[in-house]
Amino acid sequence: MTVRRVVPNIQSQAVQESRDFYGLLGLEEVMNHGWIVTLASPAGPAAQISVMTNDKTAPVVPDMSIEVDDVDAAYAAMRGSGAEIVHPLQDEEWGVRRFFVRDPSGRVVNVLSHR
Repeated sequence: MTVRRVVPNIQSQAVQESRDFYGLLGLEEVMNHGWIVTLASPAGPAAQISVMTNDKTAPVVPDMSIEVDDVDAAYAAMRGSGAEIVHPLQDEEWGVRRFFVRDPSGRVVNVLSHR
């Protein structure tokens, strides 16, 4: 399994203000679903940050997102390890397949692959 990118997620009700703030550092909006905005560096598109008001289908906002090349293998590995699955593996309408898992420090990680 290969990790493609790791994106910190910031929960905020000030999405526009956060977008403007991180824009001062050169990050530009690359995705906006209303409830989540992702900003990236034009010079290095894998350098990203997401600002979220909530999560559209999950019970919590994840602390970070990790994109992998095989989310089904990642899910099997996490389940096999006994890790707490916070949100089940499912296909989302915006083109990703994902699940949430809690890490040993209590952080919630959104593990995903693009379909």
